Amino acid sequence: MGIRKKIIKKLPIFGRGQAQAQEAAQVRTTVSQTGPTVNAPSEPAKPKHPRGEMQPTAYIEKILSENRVVLFMKGSPAQPLCGFSANAAGILSATGHDFAHVDVIADYEIREQIKQYSQWPTLPQIYIDQEFMGGSDILRQMSADGSLQEMLDAGNASDSES
Repeated sequence: MGIRKKIIKKLPIFGRGQAQAQEAAQVRTTVSQTGPTVNAPSEPAKPKHPRGEMQPTAYIEKILSENRVVLFMKGSPAQPLCGFSANAAGILSATGHDFAHVDVIADYEIREQIKQYSQWPTLPQIYIDQEFMGGSDILRQMSADGSLQEMLDAGNASDSES
């Protein structure tokens, strides 16, 4: 079979008579006007958050009370979603101490509430021993002058004595 016959066989405009091509076009138009029928849910499903149904402020306080060092950031330490969050996660990782993180992109209410909670308008935000330290720039300064490592080491020494 030659190329022309293959094209004619595959493409209805070339292979069929004018009446068949118009009929096929009308069927396509009818289907697109009516559209497929889809049973849409009456109410969109609410997104699932790690905090579940807990109020944002209560969740923030719970996270802070359960973890010595907490980083509220965009993304995760393995996959930060902004340069400042990447910088903060890198600095904390370099200390060798464990820290918890909260992805504020995954939960809009947490992202807005943490700004009110700390009275600090930007992210990321770092907390050590439930005390707000600041953002990425302050963490960088603390790392450069050695106060961050001292603070983290001192906290671990007191934890091991208990």
